[in-house]
Amino acid sequence: MISDLHVHSLLSDGALIPSEVAARYAAAGYDCIAICDHADYSNIDRVVSAIRRFAGQWPKEAKLRVLPGVELTHLPLSQFAPLSRYARKNGMKIIIGHGQTPVEPVTKGTNRAALEADIDILAHPGYLTDEEALLAKKKKIFLEITARKGHCTTNSFVLKKALAHGSPLVINTDSHAPCDILAPRALRAVGLRAGLTPAQLASLSAGVGKFLGRLLTT
Repeated sequence: MISDLHVHSLLSDGALIPSEVAARYAAAGYDCIAICDHADYSNIDRVVSAIRRFAGQWPKEAKLRVLPGVELTHLPLSQFAPLSRYARKNGMKIIIGHGQTPVEPVTKGTNRAALEADIDILAHPGYLTDEEALLAKKKKIFLEITARKGHCTTNSFVLKKALAHGSPLVINTDSHAPCDILAPRALRAVGLRAGLTPAQLASLSAGVGKFLGRLLTT
């Protein structure tokens, strides 16, 4: 299954309405995407409600599956747990924690707080610690290898930590505009450039596929 589980729309800082996001991913050859717009206490009600409604109305017969999600972003550490519970209770299938990328002023301790909450993906976690990688393994939370400019500078570091500790990995675009939507082959190349071997890339894809297989049947 060809997927991108970190996609933005104009519900936060993306350029396109969700329908056009989905149309462009379908045209690019993807099977599944998760639209996960940025949220905190100021906008989570609106974002969650809007994307849940959109995904619920997406045609069941469409080849592309659209999952409703949210990216909890730049939160005070104590807010990850309650907001992740709120998002899950309100139908979000993919919950992303905005990790400690070195290119933004993310609060120290964000990776840990996000991993301790009910999330599925820790996005662009930057220079994560061994303890954080082990926690991701224990909780089966995906660590993200990203195509996003700036955030991608620590992909190799994230990969080494994940491989050392057996943490699950996912490759996403973190797309915000049409120019960010990569062909599947180009998205796989992001993983290869980070240091994955073709065999490891195949194993990663299988792991994400199993996760989505369970998710799409519930």
